[in-house]
Order: sequence, then structure tokens, then C-alpha cells
Amino acid sequence: MSPQEPAQAAPEQLALLRGAVPSAPPRDDGPQLAPTRPVAVVHVDTGLPHLDRPFEYVVPAELDEAAQPGCRLKVRFAGKDVDGYLLERRDQAEHTGRLAPLRRVVSTEPVLTPRTLAVCRTIAERYAGTLGDVLRLAIPPRHARAEKALPLEPAERARTPEPTGAPWQRYVAGPALLTRIGAGESPAASWIARPTTDPALDWPAALADLALATLRSGRGVVLVAPDGRDVDRLDAALTQRLGAGQHVRLGAEQGPQARYTAWLKVLRGHVRCVVGTRAAAYAPVQDLGLLACWDDGDDALSEPRAPYPHTRDVLAVRAELEGAALVLGGFTRSVPVQAWLGAGRVRGVEAPRGRSDLPRVVVAGDDIDIERTGPAARAHLPSRAWEAARAALARGPVLVQVPRRGYLPALSCQRCRTPARCAHCHGPLALDAAGRRPVCRWCGRVEGAFCCPECESTQLRSTVVGARRTAEELGRAFPGVPLHRSGAGEVVDDVGSAPALVVATPGAEPLADGGYAATLLLDAWALLERPVLEAQAETLRRWTAAAALTRPGPDGVVVVCGAPSHATVPAVEALVRWAPAWFADRELRERAELQLPPAQWVAELTGPRLALADALRELDLPGEAEVLGPLPSLRRDDAGDQQRALLRCPYPVAPDVLTALRSMRAARSAHKELASIGVRVDPDPSLL
Repeated sequence: MSPQEPAQAAPEQLALLRGAVPSAPPRDDGPQLAPTRPVAVVHVDTGLPHLDRPFEYVVPAELDEAAQPGCRLKVRFAGKDVDGYLLERRDQAEHTGRLAPLRRVVSTEPVLTPRTLAVCRTIAERYAGTLGDVLRLAIPPRHARAEKALPLEPAERARTPEPTGAPWQRYVAGPALLTRIGAGESPAASWIARPTTDPALDWPAALADLALATLRSGRGVVLVAPDGRDVDRLDAALTQRLGAGQHVRLGAEQGPQARYTAWLKVLRGHVRCVVGTRAAAYAPVQDLGLLACWDDGDDALSEPRAPYPHTRDVLAVRAELEGAALVLGGFTRSVPVQAWLGAGRVRGVEAPRGRSDLPRVVVAGDDIDIERTGPAARAHLPSRAWEAARAALARGPVLVQVPRRGYLPALSCQRCRTPARCAHCHGPLALDAAGRRPVCRWCGRVEGAFCCPECESTQLRSTVVGARRTAEELGRAFPGVPLHRSGAGEVVDDVGSAPALVVATPGAEPLADGGYAATLLLDAWALLERPVLEAQAETLRRWTAAAALTRPGPDGVVVVCGAPSHATVPAVEALVRWAPAWFADRELRERAELQLPPAQWVAELTGPRLALADALRELDLPGEAEVLGPLPSLRRDDAGDQQRALLRCPYPVAPDVLTALRSMRAARSAHKELASIGVRVDPDPSLL
């Protein structure tokens, strides 16, 4: 298959865009061809699903040496110069017509390795996407200065020290995992980390031990974490054990030149160890031996760009294709990984049961508290939490986790409790600071004179208290105690061991020297009662991350405030018992009964109402597949006409449904339908 030269008539180009294969009689006045393997198979970055296939070009003699598999190219396609990658060179062409020549070689660097190509193709197939979309995620943009500045040959590597093994002695299967990886084997493990305030035993030290064992076996390492703060901890642990310059960091915070330089160091073999965020999952490490991910349940590891692959799945695909070990760790176990555990894809690595090395967990607001303190037991800061904070401040810092940022992020009518809405767009009203007027969180308009549409009251009350208002209340309750706030835009990395109050939103909790003396988890209902599938699993993940920063044994206490009292809440029970494995198994069994993911394969289709209805009619689905909807879209930034539908089926049927989805997208692209249909396999659980 080949696009024609621009000298040919425009109807041939139109036929190509419609998916046809044009042909033309060969001509004798073409360019001088390469003497060997003159046919180049090229991936052309068209961005069109129906053209998501390789095309053939001829290699001019002057590009013979430079045009090698994996390099970046410029080719002529549909009358324009477009980017492409050279996949391979052949002696004979499959296309019977005349082939257009390559325009030029942008860079001789073989950035698209065969293993990266295989991984990207598999991800594109599993997520009903195009190869070009995945390649944009896997290969960073070229930076010419970085290519010229970095030496081609790697320097001599320093000797890799032996792993201590101390962090893995706390787990039943930990020593065996470390030994197998060090021996060059490729186990797959789901690791539930035990919290500790000892840096030599914490999770960064444990992952650094696995990296050392892998490097000593002569293989490479990829370590992935959800955000920059976790990457900082991994980076520091690796630098301490390996020394400077023995690994690289890949992340979105790097500039174009720094990121491309780090990526080139991996490609050229200067280093064999990579640590970073989700982009590091595609790093072209040579002789890959270990792929590890910390806290795979964090939504930051879900790619926000098409085809929306999850880092957990990218690592699993690489481990399968490249024969590497896979370790998925966290203080909890995500429900998808629990499904893998049940299917035998991974083995569990856990600590023996017991609470001697864990902080004590208490739930405020129970019947005893109500009988003793009355309504104060269910206040924003209950009496038991206040007492625990006052006692803990004599021993060290106190962490207060608040689920919402801002001052008063949600308001309601003082008389009838109806949520306060903007008169213009009906968005929720919030208060930015004391003494200010309410502001709409959607359109930003200031509400001049609020009037409840139900009871005509003009008075407002707080529904949810944010981190800034909580900090004000704590400052008045504990005068003279240093107060730190950590959240969006003002994240604090660490605090000392002196008594202090630290108010933080989930994910922004600073580290404390020696751990916190107490941790208060406020407004538990705000996390637990969200109407989404992952509410309880996400709540437990955030709680355990904060509780893990607390001192173990009698020196530390975790107080859960505002938990619903109408029934036993599994997430609260799992935290009190510190039983994340029990919770993940229970959650998976309940979803299996209700045919919810990950027990069932699910894909989400979004688009305008009429276009989505046409797309659903065009789908050739197997009988086991079920269509749910369409219904109005749940995304706030979508237009009013946007709708969504869910496709649900058992996993054995998923390949047939994926084939139908790819065919539907290709057909709509070939027919030049103006309205696009978004396809998202394994959609965001917060929208289910």
C-alpha cells in the first residue's frame, strides 16, 4: 500500500483518504533507489483511524545509510509532508503500483525499537485506539541539541551494590521475591506494603532493593510512581544506594531537553534504571528485568489522553512481552489487581497479621461518645479528635486530613438545607474566605443576593468545610501551636518532629521526622458517600496513605471523624483492622455479583446524541455484549448534547467487541463524519 506522489492527480489522493488503494503504472524517471532493501515500511502519523496501517515508500539512494528501522522520517502523504517512523525495510513491495520516495530522514536515532513497537501495538488493540496515539505517549518529542550533546557510547558503569534485604524480611514471601528477581527470574507479585516510620524499611527502600537485585542480574529496571513527591522519595533512595548518575528520572515536570536527554540515556544504554511517573512506563530500557509500580490505584496513573491506557496495564503488557518481573505495590490492593490475583496472574506478598507495628485506629462519634459529649461527638472536629490532638501535641506533630480544599466549598440553605446553586448556570456556590460573598464554582460569578428557590430564605450555611476553614478553627482551638497547610498550590514536603498542626488535603500530606503522633481523618462521609463505584476503595487508599505516616504502637493514634453510623462501612472496618486484602476481596466479590468492572469488561462511548445513536447501530456486537444507555454525559465540561453509552461483556468476548469498535471508528473516519465518537476502554471509575 502506498500514497502517490503529489505530481499525480488529486482524485487519487481523495481516493486514498477514503480508504482506497490507488495504483499507477511504474515510471522510469523516478529517483535512484537504494541498492539493497529499497522498500521502506512506514508508520505515517495521519491521526485517522481508517488509515491506521503501515504504508510503503521507496528509499532513495542518498538516504540509504540514514534510513534505518526506528528512525523519524518526513514523507509525502495526501499532498502534505507528515511525520512518520520507519518500521522496516524490504526487498520487495506488496503494493503493485508506483511507490513515492521518502522525503527526508529527520533523525538517524532509532527511537522506535521493536519492543516498543510491539508494546504500543498491543496497547492500541486493547484500548481500541490507533498506533499513532500510543506512540505519542511512548516517545517524547525530538530535541536536536540533546541528541548532539549526549555521547553515543555509554561510560563504564559503577559496580552495583548488593541489596540489604532488610525491608523484605517483614513479608512472608518477601525474601523469595527478592531472591527470584536476583536470580534472573520474572515473577509477578501484588505487594501490600506494611507502614513504617523507619526510612530503611519503608517502601522506597524496598523498591530500591528490588532494583539493586535486578541490576546485579544484568537486567534493567523501570520504577513508576503516581506523582512527583513519590518519585522524589524513590529518586533519593536510589541515589543513596546506587550513587549519582546511575539512574535517570522521567516526568512531566522536566523541560523538553532534560526529558529527551534522560530518555536518550536509557535508549543508548548509558543507564539501565528509570524512575518516573506514568510516561516512564514506556522507557526503552535494555534487557528489561523488572517493572514496578507504587500505588497503582491512584487515578494519576490513568492516562488522560487517547486511548487512555492505565499504567498498570502498560506495565503488565511489557512484562508479558519482554519476560520481565512485575511488582504492583501499595498500602492497599486495587480491585483490578485483586482480580488478577484471583486469576493467578500475580501472587500476593503480604506481612503476617498483627497490629503491634501499626498505629491504633479509633472511630469518633459512636454511641459512647454521643452519650458522653452529646452533639459535640458529631461536630466537624469531634471531642474525641480534639482530645487526641491535644494529648499528641505534647509528643510531636499532628496531621489533620481534610477531604476538600478551599474555605467553604459547598453551601446550602440555612432553613431547608437545599444545596445553594448559581442563578445563572446552576453550579454549586462556595465561599472563598470569611466575609466574602458566595461565588459559583462553575462560572465564577458572584452571587449578590441569595434566595432559596424552595423556601425563599436568604441565609446560607456550610455543607462541607474546606482545609482553610479547618486551619482557622484549629488555630483558635490550639493557640500558640505552629500551623502548616499543605494542598494544591502550596504543598509542603516535610515537617520536623516538633509539636505542630499540619492541615493537608489527601495526597499532599508532608512527611514528619519520626512520624506523626496523631492523625485526624475529618469528614469521612464526604469521601464515603460519593455516588461513584470507587468511593470506598479510594477512601481506604487515601486513609491508609495518611495513617502510614503515623507512629506505630501506642505512640500513634488515627482518629476517623464523621463516619456514617447507619451501617457497618467496609472501608472503616478495613482501616480499623488494617485488612486491605480482605477489603479488596470483598469489593471484587460484590462487583462480580452486580456484573461491574473489573469482574466484567466495560467500554464507554461518548458523543453527540444523534451521532452516538448512529454509532451504536453500526456496531456489530456479539450476543453476549450488552449496551447500557445512552444517557446524558456525566462530564461537566461536555456540551449539553453529549451523551454516553456503556458496553459490557465477559472478558472472553472482549476481543470481538474491540474489533467491532475499531471497525466502527474506521468506517466513520473513512466517511468523514464530522461528529467524533470517543471510545474509552476501562473508563474512569469515578464516572461509573
